[in-house]
Amino acid sequence: MYGPDDLELNRRDLMAGASACAVATACPSASWAAAPASSEPVMSKVSFTVNGTAHEIDLDTRTTLLDAVREHLHLTGAKKGCDHGQCGACTMIVDGRRINSCLTLAVMHQGDAITTIEGLGKPGDLHPMQAAFVKHDGYQCGFCTPGQICSGVAVLDEIKAGIPSHITADLTATAAVTADEIRERMSGNICRCGAYSNIVDAMTEVAGRQA
Repeated sequence: MYGPDDLELNRRDLMAGASACAVATACPSASWAAAPASSEPVMSKVSFTVNGTAHEIDLDTRTTLLDAVREHLHLTGAKKGCDHGQCGACTMIVDGRRINSCLTLAVMHQGDAITTIEGLGKPGDLHPMQAAFVKHDGYQCGFCTPGQICSGVAVLDEIKAGIPSHITADLTATAAVTADEIRERMSGNICRCGAYSNIVDAMTEVAGRQA
């Protein structure tokens, strides 16, 4: 038979063992914590075309497309805003489709054709979307504007190609270029200055000219 002292000892042992397990789980061993990380990044040669010019560059495989274009090709039009794919300031057009370039690795775009704001038009020879943004005052501080314009160009191409949005009523018909369609499709591009209505006007004008 076990007496009270035995039961008390068992309870103490149980509590001590549970505490030791909790500490071991929460605190990794010193040898694991001190394991040195590799000091050399893994490099890879990447080839793609940006704004019609072929490039081949050696990159750390962790480099995003946004950083590759901004830091290695020195095309700084696309902006690093949130760096989490939530603001759209980094929007580029890759093989005809708009993407958040901060969320994709450069090595994933071997052989792709990439267009940034610098490739759409230049001073004195603006792309129609750039000219419409100027005409309708579709920007204020201008930080989000490169992404807005690239996204706007791609949005009109999406509608023309018959790609529906979440609010397209008839999935078998080409969506109309309405203010609601534009707002839905452009919802991933944030303008903290609030130039949304002017952006809709600019895109509507360009769509009308393309029709």
